[in-house]
Amino acid sequence: MQAALEITARYCGRELEQYGQCVAAKPESWQRDCHHLKMSIAQCTSAHPVIRQIRQACAEPFEAFEECLRKNEAAVGNCAEHVRRFLQCAEQVQPTHASSTAEAQPLPAS
Repeated sequence: MQAALEITARYCGRELEQYGQCVAAKPESWQRDCHHLKMSIAQCTSAHPVIRQIRQACAEPFEAFEECLRKNEAAVGNCAEHVRRFLQCAEQVQPTHASSTAEAQPLPAS
C-alpha cells in the first residue's frame, strides 16, 4: 500500500473507513453527502507530522487530483492518473526530524 494511505489508515483508520463506506454508498452524491467525513479525515491527519510533510511537498499533484474529482463526481475512475501522480510523490517524501515541516521535500528522481 502507498505511503500516504498507509499512514492515514494507521492513524486515522476509523475516519477513513467511514468516508470510504459513505462514498461507496452514494456514488452520485458522495462529494456533498460525505463532505463532513472527508473533513474528519483532514482534521485527524493534520495532527500527524509525516502527513503534513506529504501535504506540503505534494500539494500540486493533490490539488490536481481534487480538481479531477470535482469535475468527475460520477466517474471518479477517470482520476486514476491523478491519484497515481500524487501517491508517487507521497512515496518519495522522507520524514524529517526537524521541528518544522516546512523543509519536507520529495526526493529527487534517481
